[in-house]
Parts: sequence; C-alpha cells; structure tokens
Amino acid sequence: MPKASKNDFFVPFLSMKATIKTQGSQFTVEKGDKLFVNRFPDTNEGDQVKLDQVLMVVDEGKPTFGAPTIEGASVTAKILENKKDKKIIVFKKKRRQGYKRRKGHRQLLSVIEIESIDLK
Repeated sequence: MPKASKNDFFVPFLSMKATIKTQGSQFTVEKGDKLFVNRFPDTNEGDQVKLDQVLMVVDEGKPTFGAPTIEGASVTAKILENKKDKKIIVFKKKRRQGYKRRKGHRQLLSVIEIESIDLK
C-alpha cells in the first residue's frame, strides 16, 4: 500500500472550492451549488449577494487557509427564492401542574446559487 502524503486530502478537488461562513453557518461550496441559508435581510429574488467571509479556498488542489478569513476573497451568489421552512412545534409541559404551552415556528430561508468564487 502506498504511503499517503500530507496533501492527498485535496487531490480530488480539482475544481475551485471554498469554505464560507454566512448567516451563522459554514458551507463548502463550488460554482453552481444551491444552498438553503437563513434569509438575507432586505433582499428579493434575483438579487446578487457578495459573501466576504471566506475561510478556505482550494484551487486546483492547492489549499489556501485564512486566519480566520482570506483577505480579498469573496463568493458571489444569486438569491433564487425567499421562502419559509416547515413548521416546527415547540411544546412545553410540566407534569402534574396543568402547565402546557404549544407554539409553532417557521424559519425564514433564502435559496441561493453560487455563481463565482473570486480570489484576489
């Protein structure tokens, strides 16, 4: 069995990939990916969004890491749709006290498509 080198993890990533942080979550994306993220405030369908918090970029198998972000790197995404997620039921109960509360919550989501990854 051949010995694995330090950079074997990055060999399958021949296309450009980036790890981004947006709306409190981290995603590893490449061009054309579609994501469900928490809704961007004051945006509509068809708007362009520039995501500046790029944590890592892999370009043709060569990784670039930020500390914590990469200066000048950005990811451009297009908002395809603004919608609501499925309803989540929040139920609270204290036994033998007659205390019950039932409340629903629907998270606001944006569906985005990654258009480009820019490394300057």
